[in-house]
Amino acid sequence: MKKTSNRLADGREIVYYDTRDDAVRDAVDRRPLDRPATSSEIRYDPLLSEWTAVTAHRQGRTYHPPADECPLCPSRDGRLSEIPEPDYDVAVFENRFPSFSGGPGPAVAGGPHGLFAAAPGAGRCEVVCFTSDHDASFAALTEEQARLVLDVWTDRTAELSRLDGVRQVFCFENRGREIGVTLGHPHGQIYAYPFTTPRTERMLRSAAAHRDRTGGRNLFDDVLGAELADGRRIVLEGEHWVAFVPHAAHWPYEVHLYPRRRVPDLLGLEEAERAEFPGMYLEVLRRFDRVFGPDEPPTPYIAAWHQVTDEVPERAEFALHLELFTIRRTSGKLKFLAGSESGMNVFINDVPPEAAAERLREVASE
Repeated sequence: MKKTSNRLADGREIVYYDTRDDAVRDAVDRRPLDRPATSSEIRYDPLLSEWTAVTAHRQGRTYHPPADECPLCPSRDGRLSEIPEPDYDVAVFENRFPSFSGGPGPAVAGGPHGLFAAAPGAGRCEVVCFTSDHDASFAALTEEQARLVLDVWTDRTAELSRLDGVRQVFCFENRGREIGVTLGHPHGQIYAYPFTTPRTERMLRSAAAHRDRTGGRNLFDDVLGAELADGRRIVLEGEHWVAFVPHAAHWPYEVHLYPRRRVPDLLGLEEAERAEFPGMYLEVLRRFDRVFGPDEPPTPYIAAWHQVTDEVPERAEFALHLELFTIRRTSGKLKFLAGSESGMNVFINDVPPEAAAERLREVASE
């Protein structure tokens, strides 16, 4: 993998990742851009003990442009985009409308009783373009291309984890208008947060309680072992990875992909694990696109890597894993987060996890 770092016209960094060592990436961004103005702030919720980002500048971000004006396509035929090169393998650049940006600053408590704490929304947000082909998808990538994306996620995790004030690095993909995607080009994002996210904090607390209750056993290891022993929700097994629908799945079709060997982040994966992952993941994605039948449009989904940085004291207890889920519950119908889910965070799933796993096994590639 060859890595080349350049700057866009407004000063943001763009990084190209190529499979060829002789690739040259020296195109200049000729757009007349001003430096981006961001106003990200994080505010603390004392009732839930978690942070919320307030980002007024994101109201003006690009929304569903026509394909011939896509900002993630290469710059060709006189049309200038976010990516100055006429072609690329994988390109990563700083988001022009980031939820988090800049260096850290102290949290300041305000208001009566000091309950209204706030701090700069420090961190970094990046866009990851998986391919220059506007009409492709991650599932359409070759194993070589998917392996390059895995290596990119790993490299960005290493780079962003070293930034001052960053506490967690989150690599993810939103696919489909139903999810809320505003750009159709196949891409994902990476958020470098200035705090450990509430979901990760909750998993770490659960792991600590399990360790205390069982005399030192690891919760993630036991969950994976229990799913393998039960077997009904296993979707796909490899030598180094296991894909399963969790026992208490929140979403109609939800698959968790775990390495058999527990590691805390992407950097901990060994070569054999990296080599097997692309084929496993691509197969799961392709099954997602077939699960509702041949006449349905591509399945909308969210794919989310869960990992922890060196900043987390309980790092050794955490298990890297990828969660993939869709909000489509059946043909032509979506699962909306209504009163119970949005108001109380109590999910109600209409699709039994065992039935979802059986369906995902039925649509395996021939």
